[in-house]
Amino acid sequence: MSHGVKIRIAAFLVLSAVGIVYMAGSYLGLVDRVLGRGITVHATLPTSGGLFEGSEVTYRGVKIGKVSAMNATADGVDLTLALQDGTRLPEDAPMYVHNLSAVGEQYLDFEPPDDEGPYAEAGYTFHGGQDSLPVDEGDLLVELDRFVGSVDKRNLTTVVRELGTMFDDTGRPLQRLLDSGSEFVRQASLHTADTIRLLDRGERVLSTQQGQRENIRSLARNLHALTGALAASDDDLDRVLTDTPGAAREVDVLLQDLEPTLPVLLGNAVSVNQVVVSNLAGVEQLLVTYPRVISSGFTGTPPDGYGHVNMQMDYRQPPCTDGYKPPSQWRSPRDLTDAPIYPAQCRSGPPYVMRGTPHSPQNTRHGDPGAVYRSSYDPETGIVSGAVDDHGDPVRFLDQGNLSILGGDAWKWLLVGPVTSR
Repeated sequence: MSHGVKIRIAAFLVLSAVGIVYMAGSYLGLVDRVLGRGITVHATLPTSGGLFEGSEVTYRGVKIGKVSAMNATADGVDLTLALQDGTRLPEDAPMYVHNLSAVGEQYLDFEPPDDEGPYAEAGYTFHGGQDSLPVDEGDLLVELDRFVGSVDKRNLTTVVRELGTMFDDTGRPLQRLLDSGSEFVRQASLHTADTIRLLDRGERVLSTQQGQRENIRSLARNLHALTGALAASDDDLDRVLTDTPGAAREVDVLLQDLEPTLPVLLGNAVSVNQVVVSNLAGVEQLLVTYPRVISSGFTGTPPDGYGHVNMQMDYRQPPCTDGYKPPSQWRSPRDLTDAPIYPAQCRSGPPYVMRGTPHSPQNTRHGDPGAVYRSSYDPETGIVSGAVDDHGDPVRFLDQGNLSILGGDAWKWLLVGPVTSR
């Protein structure tokens, strides 16, 4: 072996020894003690909670030191904590003993509410209570045994049997449910923005529902009242539901029997309605004038004490045909299709329709002599609203009083009275 190789081996052994000593001293805290580094604080607990010398000390799960010493006292355990140099641990930080692994290795964790000071200096003592310790395994096992012993075995057997019945042959549906839940969570994660927006809008919807709670309660009460009324009328509803099919069949048979004639009747009614609409002004004027004519009739004519009104049609004058369609253009009564309204109106002069639509009152005040005025009659004042005479005065129909004093000429007043009175 050459001299150079011996030197390198010796250097390697020296460096290895120095490294091993340094790591051991760092692990045991001897380096920090020699160099004066780190912060030493104290903590008190009712019991050790499973801690031991060398247990880790963390700040919200981040290692900041270890338990360097433990001393039993009359009130519990006094811990000496060797913290890393520069550690800023708030003095109001509560501490808890947690499990570091499943086998029960414990560590001391500080969980301050914030990172604001004042911060613990060397020699400061933290105080922990019973809530800082984990549940004792012995107490847990005792309580668990007590709980299991309190369960009735017969009832437990029934529950287990019913659970077996409930989940019997449901493996595939449960698997689909779990798979769908996993897929739902995955899709929600892929669309985080949409999920957040959905949650925000859901909160808005729930807030709206809360704001409308009185209306919702009112709706629920009304629905309760409705269902109560339906329940109270159960017999009547049964009777209606029982009789409705028969009544529907009877109506269907009736409509089938009327099928040849009902459409023709409705078609003719439409035609009549079109004629009435085209002459609506005259119909309104007739309804205004006719009551006044009848009210001014005879009221005490002897010998029977009642008046009589007799209307006879004069057929010596042929009917008016000017303004109407010739018979060759008339539609068949069986033609039920819609057609434009034909403005049928007698356009011949006297003696045709002397009191027809062409001679109905017109609104001439506004300078439109062709505009037919649709009036309304007030029986208390006798005024026809909007109707005026040639002088612009409102037309009034007044009570004619007892016309029997006119004797044989009283019938003439039936014709001229309603249209001359103001």
